[in-house]
Amino acid sequence: IGWISRNRRLARDFERHCRIAAAFVRMAMIRIMLRRLARKPSV
Repeated sequence: IGWISRNRRLARDFERHCRIAAAFVRMAMIRIMLRRLARKPSV
């Protein structure tokens, strides 16, 4: 769960609604996945 602490917004519970918090978690996961896909393949 180290990736949560890398996203400042997710490090603490600022959101009042669960839907908004879930959306931020989803955006963080998309960001991580895009970074992994964009990485140059190691040879």
